[in-house]
Amino acid sequence: MSAILEVKTTLANEQDARSIGKSLVTARLAACAQIIPGVTSIYTWDDKLQEEAEVLLVLKTTESSWPALRDRLASQHPYDTPEIIAVEVKQSSFDYATWVREGCD
Repeated sequence: MSAILEVKTTLANEQDARSIGKSLVTARLAACAQIIPGVTSIYTWDDKLQEEAEVLLVLKTTESSWPALRDRLASQHPYDTPEIIAVEVKQSSFDYATWVREGCD
Protein backbone atom coordinates (compact mmCIF):
# COMPACT_ATOMS: atom_id res chain seq x y z
CA MET A 1 0.00 0.00 0.00
CA SER A 2 1.43 3.34 -1.09
CA ALA A 3 2.30 5.87 1.63
CA ILE A 4 0.50 9.22 1.73
CA LEU A 5 2.68 12.30 1.08
CA GLU A 6 2.12 15.99 1.66
CA VAL A 7 3.91 18.07 -0.98
CA LYS A 8 4.66 21.77 -0.58
CA THR A 9 5.71 24.44 -3.01
CA THR A 10 5.52 28.22 -3.08
CA LEU A 11 4.47 30.43 -5.96
CA ALA A 12 4.40 34.16 -6.62
CA ASN A 13 0.62 34.39 -6.99
CA GLU A 14 -2.69 32.62 -6.47
CA GLN A 15 -3.37 32.32 -10.20
CA ASP A 16 -0.26 30.15 -10.74
CA ALA A 17 -1.06 28.07 -7.65
CA ARG A 18 -4.63 27.50 -8.83
CA SER A 19 -3.56 26.57 -12.36
CA ILE A 20 -0.91 24.09 -11.20
CA GLY A 21 -3.14 22.66 -8.48
CA LYS A 22 -5.99 22.04 -10.93
CA SER A 23 -3.60 20.46 -13.42
CA LEU A 24 -2.21 18.00 -10.87
CA VAL A 25 -5.62 17.05 -9.45
CA THR A 26 -7.14 16.66 -12.92
CA ALA A 27 -4.24 14.37 -13.90
CA ARG A 28 -4.88 12.33 -10.71
CA LEU A 29 -1.35 12.98 -9.51
CA ALA A 30 -2.77 14.70 -6.42
CA ALA A 31 -6.02 14.01 -4.62
CA CYS A 32 -6.19 17.53 -3.23
CA ALA A 33 -4.58 20.93 -3.69
CA GLN A 34 -4.81 23.60 -1.01
CA ILE A 35 -3.88 27.22 -1.72
CA ILE A 36 -2.75 29.25 1.26
CA PRO A 37 -2.20 32.97 0.54
CA GLY A 38 -0.33 35.42 2.72
CA VAL A 39 2.99 33.59 3.09
CA THR A 40 6.12 35.69 3.48
CA SER A 41 9.35 33.99 2.42
CA ILE A 42 12.75 35.27 3.52
CA TYR A 43 15.74 33.71 1.77
CA THR A 44 19.09 34.39 0.14
CA TRP A 45 19.24 34.46 -3.67
CA ASP A 46 22.21 35.69 -5.71
CA ASP A 47 23.96 36.54 -2.43
CA LYS A 48 21.20 38.99 -1.47
CA LEU A 49 18.63 38.73 1.28
CA GLN A 50 15.17 38.55 -0.28
CA GLU A 51 11.72 38.98 1.25
CA GLU A 52 8.73 38.12 -0.94
CA ALA A 53 4.99 37.65 -0.58
CA GLU A 54 4.11 34.17 -1.84
CA VAL A 55 1.33 31.62 -1.95
CA LEU A 56 1.79 28.15 -0.47
CA LEU A 57 0.44 25.24 -2.51
CA VAL A 58 -0.03 22.04 -0.48
CA LEU A 59 -0.79 18.81 -2.34
CA LYS A 60 -1.86 15.41 -1.03
CA THR A 61 -0.56 12.46 -3.04
CA THR A 62 0.83 8.96 -2.75
CA GLU A 63 4.38 7.73 -2.82
CA SER A 64 3.70 5.89 -6.08
CA SER A 65 2.39 9.11 -7.72
CA TRP A 66 5.25 11.21 -6.35
CA PRO A 67 7.77 10.86 -9.22
CA ALA A 68 5.24 11.92 -11.88
CA LEU A 69 3.84 14.70 -9.67
CA ARG A 70 7.34 16.01 -8.88
CA ASP A 71 8.35 16.05 -12.54
CA ARG A 72 5.13 17.68 -13.75
CA LEU A 73 5.21 20.27 -10.95
CA ALA A 74 8.82 21.14 -11.79
CA SER A 75 7.99 21.49 -15.49
CA GLN A 76 5.00 23.78 -14.81
CA HIS A 77 6.62 25.85 -12.07
CA PRO A 78 7.67 29.36 -13.09
CA TYR A 79 10.63 29.56 -10.63
CA ASP A 80 14.18 28.65 -11.67
CA THR A 81 14.71 26.59 -8.52
CA PRO A 82 11.30 25.86 -7.02
CA GLU A 83 10.78 24.50 -3.55
CA ILE A 84 9.29 21.04 -4.06
CA ILE A 85 9.23 19.14 -0.76
CA ALA A 86 7.43 15.90 0.04
CA VAL A 87 6.90 14.67 3.58
CA GLU A 88 5.41 11.31 4.46
CA VAL A 89 2.20 11.48 6.46
CA LYS A 90 2.82 9.12 9.37
CA GLN A 91 -0.70 9.25 10.79
CA SER A 92 -4.10 9.97 9.27
CA SER A 93 -7.60 8.62 9.44
CA PHE A 94 -8.15 5.42 7.50
CA ASP A 95 -10.95 6.98 5.46
CA TYR A 96 -8.84 9.99 4.46
CA ALA A 97 -5.87 7.84 3.46
CA THR A 98 -8.18 5.64 1.38
CA TRP A 99 -9.64 8.72 -0.31
CA VAL A 100 -6.15 10.06 -1.19
CA ARG A 101 -5.09 6.70 -2.59
CA GLU A 102 -8.27 6.42 -4.67
CA GLY A 103 -7.76 9.96 -5.96
CA CYS A 104 -4.24 9.32 -7.18
CA ASP A 105 -3.60 5.71 -8.12
